[in-house]
Amino acid sequence: MPISRRTIIAAAAGLAVPGAARAQSGWPQGRTIKIIVPFPPGGATDVIARIMGDRLGRLWGASVIIDNKAGAGGNIGNEVAGRAEPNGDTILMTSPGMATNPFLYKKINYDPIADFTHVSLVALVPNILVMHPASPFNSAGEIAAFAKANPGKLTYASSGVGTTIHLAGELFKLLTATDILHVPYRGSSPALQDLIGQRTDFMFDNISSALPQVRAGALKAAGITTLKRSPYVPDLPPVADAVPGFDVSSWFGFSLPRKTPGAIAAKLEADTKTALADSEVKKKLEGLGAEPVGSTAAEFTAFVQKETDVWGRVIREGKISAE
Repeated sequence: MPISRRTIIAAAAGLAVPGAARAQSGWPQGRTIKIIVPFPPGGATDVIARIMGDRLGRLWGASVIIDNKAGAGGNIGNEVAGRAEPNGDTILMTSPGMATNPFLYKKINYDPIADFTHVSLVALVPNILVMHPASPFNSAGEIAAFAKANPGKLTYASSGVGTTIHLAGELFKLLTATDILHVPYRGSSPALQDLIGQRTDFMFDNISSALPQVRAGALKAAGITTLKRSPYVPDLPPVADAVPGFDVSSWFGFSLPRKTPGAIAAKLEADTKTALADSEVKKKLEGLGAEPVGSTAAEFTAFVQKETDVWGRVIREGKISAE
């Protein structure tokens, strides 16, 4: 039976399936997957990436490595990830800088929405409102009332310009229409030490670093920065109870370069949820005060856009710059 020209062309087309398409069908088995962390080792972004990378690697039967590309408040790592080959081999551990850096820096070389497919919100780490045990304030409402009556008299500490700890204070000022002095430090630890030493009045610190100080009696907590109470400190009321619209947390998610095939993004989304349901992963995240989420891609994309809108307003009105 003669072979037609059409048959030969069809057979050749089948053999010429692009490598990316072939890899897509079996992704990620046998591959080396890189999770880019845009910060140095040891921080929450890095630790959560390692917890998730370890579980996903075992789930996939693939090698998952953490690639720390620190610098410029996360901009270097974000840019590298956004320009990576869209074949599933590069995943970005996305964090709040994705939403805040476009406003904190004069120029960034990536677009937080156009250059990425935001796949799943992995976890939230709330901040808590803390102060010295001798402080006369016991709630966010009391601080707001005093600040209104005494402009410029109160100070709040932060771990540095542009961090969620800093921006929580700026959002508090904006929503309460108060004048409170920001005192930035190089990291959470020195900020906490001065708060314990009563050199500043209060702080919206990450729960993972502040809660041990509260439990030790060195500080007292007056509120949680998320809209809902945290399962780790269920007695703490949301700051939003006294300051409507106040909602702040550090957050971490998985994003891919924009043109990554949809099947790969869908598998990463599904497997992220599977990993977050693992009891070992839950226990490790709990140790960080991190609340597992596991959202859909649509939900995470909407979340990033909302964060961008909120912090864009806060940063513009506060005339905040990281440069």
